[in-house]
Amino acid sequence: MYQLDDLLHLMARLRDPQRGCPWDLQQDFRSIVPHTLEEAYEVADAIERGDFAHLPGELGDLLFQVVYYCQLAGEEGRFGFAEVVDAITRKLVRRHPHVFPDGDLYGSPDLPRLDEVAIKERWEQIKAEERAEKAAAPEQLSLLDDVPTVLPALSRAAKLQKRAARVGFDWPEALPILDKLREEQDELLEAMSTGDEAALKEELGDLLFTVVNLARHLDVNPEDALRAANQKFERRFRFIEQALREAGRPIENCPLAELDALWGEAKKAEKDASCG
Repeated sequence: MYQLDDLLHLMARLRDPQRGCPWDLQQDFRSIVPHTLEEAYEVADAIERGDFAHLPGELGDLLFQVVYYCQLAGEEGRFGFAEVVDAITRKLVRRHPHVFPDGDLYGSPDLPRLDEVAIKERWEQIKAEERAEKAAAPEQLSLLDDVPTVLPALSRAAKLQKRAARVGFDWPEALPILDKLREEQDELLEAMSTGDEAALKEELGDLLFTVVNLARHLDVNPEDALRAANQKFERRFRFIEQALREAGRPIENCPLAELDALWGEAKKAEKDASCG
């Protein structure tokens, strides 16, 4: 069975200037980023579908992305895979003082178990200390620093809101956010009436941002909620397609009223199946 060293060797061979792969030799840090994001989503998709037979392969694809960056960095004399492993191990030991109180990875002290709230508070405190250490001018450090800009927009909105909530900049509860949603909806309607594309985009963004805020207060992950809605839409639309296929009717020739009726049948079928 191949080991990690074999994967590192393979990566080096792919990037060999004389005998490597032409495609791999053309890549750089930026060109690999889209592949990294895609592989991460494929891991999430396999877990979502419970496809554990293929999960090792998807995790391997994601691991290869890390190896790729390390190879590129090594070629530039920046760092290698060993430095990446060292960095994450040190960080996790530091962030878990309730498990490694003396910073000893292999120590096994007999410690009292901390409750979840205390662990979370300590985790956030340590992360804040780490952000301060990274800042050249700590007095100018923003709470919103290190929230990656490349995150999916819904996830990033939730992280930004959560970070601001630490200092009390937040809604006290979920219900007032519903009023804010109605306010944002009115502003969107006004933008629609003017036909101003820039205003439409801005107001729609505000509406989505507020929906994320509501999801956060309801303790619902907005990405998970939208992913579930996507799956539901796909499932019901496939029901419509299948029904029309069995009837020998092209979907593009069906009036909207008929499609809506079939959508209702799909909903009823799902409800009956869940009750049964």
